[in-house]
Amino acid sequence: MWARRGHDAMDAAVSMPTGLAAQEEGYLRLQGVGKRFGSFSALSQIDLAIARGEFVCFLGPSGCGKTTLLRIIAGLETQTAGRILQAGRDISVLPPAQRDYGIVFQSYALFPNLSIADNVAYGLVNRRQPRAQVAARVDELLTLVGLPGSGAKYPAQMSGGQQQRVALARALATSPGLLLLDEPLSALDAIVRVHLRNEIRALQRKLGVTTIMVTHDQEEALSVADRIVVMNHGVIEQVGTPREVYRAPASPFVADFVGKVNRLQAVAEGDHWFRCGELRLRCDEGQGADFRPGRPVMLYLRPEDRLMIDVPDDHPGRCEGAVRHIEFLGGNCLAQVQVEALGGQSLQLQFSLNQMDEFSVREGARLHFALRTDRLRVFAAGQE
Repeated sequence: MWARRGHDAMDAAVSMPTGLAAQEEGYLRLQGVGKRFGSFSALSQIDLAIARGEFVCFLGPSGCGKTTLLRIIAGLETQTAGRILQAGRDISVLPPAQRDYGIVFQSYALFPNLSIADNVAYGLVNRRQPRAQVAARVDELLTLVGLPGSGAKYPAQMSGGQQQRVALARALATSPGLLLLDEPLSALDAIVRVHLRNEIRALQRKLGVTTIMVTHDQEEALSVADRIVVMNHGVIEQVGTPREVYRAPASPFVADFVGKVNRLQAVAEGDHWFRCGELRLRCDEGQGADFRPGRPVMLYLRPEDRLMIDVPDDHPGRCEGAVRHIEFLGGNCLAQVQVEALGGQSLQLQFSLNQMDEFSVREGARLHFALRTDRLRVFAAGQE
């Protein structure tokens, strides 16, 4: 389904503000959006502003509400509460055909009996444009998505990646103000998926079209988004740049879901100091609340946040442990290290293949290292 033509997405790319600027501009605004299916609440009090030209990813596990939210923006589902405004126009109750967007589905949704050219031109059939003009536009779009000269073929003659490019060209045919991508890469194999996501990001930057992509793939979201909206159980857990979401997760769920993380049981001692086994660690004031003394907490630390060389003897995070297991991940490895000073708790430490040799990381070896206490995040124990 394609909506009527909005601004010309083929204009030069616009700037893509992030953070507070993006919130203030608000090309697309969601205000108190909620959705119920009987007694089940799929979405609750969703407030979000997306800037013109921004690439935003809705990220979360299956069933978190991200696809439902995208369908509400598209008018394919009706919200039970709240409003949606696009470019200052209230589109809350408009049918899909009266909204300004193009959409790409996971399943491609191409018409098997139509040629590639006719599939791309489908959104233009009611424009009453001269046939030559439509053909020129189709050729332009197929070239844009890397499929020049493919107009005479049929979907069955194209690979999965090629079909998704056709679907993308079709969604862009009407020059929509908003591009919606519903897990467009999840049906593709890993190599094609990485290649195509980079192409989509480059194309989005070239066109400057405001884009929302739904995905459950954290790596995908981190690599392409200007901002990520992390969702869980129908609510927004955090909105931020990829770096903000990864480095400063706002909740234990975000810390666990985005990237790998170590969780260490500890007890608060006041003034941002925490006792973890034999170690006494201080968290930077911006990295967690100052819990009352005696409060059980969880310390969160990424596997790469460790020091291996030039560690002073008085470093508060200095410790050692035995390597129990190594997980090979290609260019990197994760070593599971049991640390006596942490009360026998285990850590995952990340090393490149070169570092594995440099630091003699192998099962059974003992490693001397220090925790990056400036990277610690702290949440209350039992918080989900």
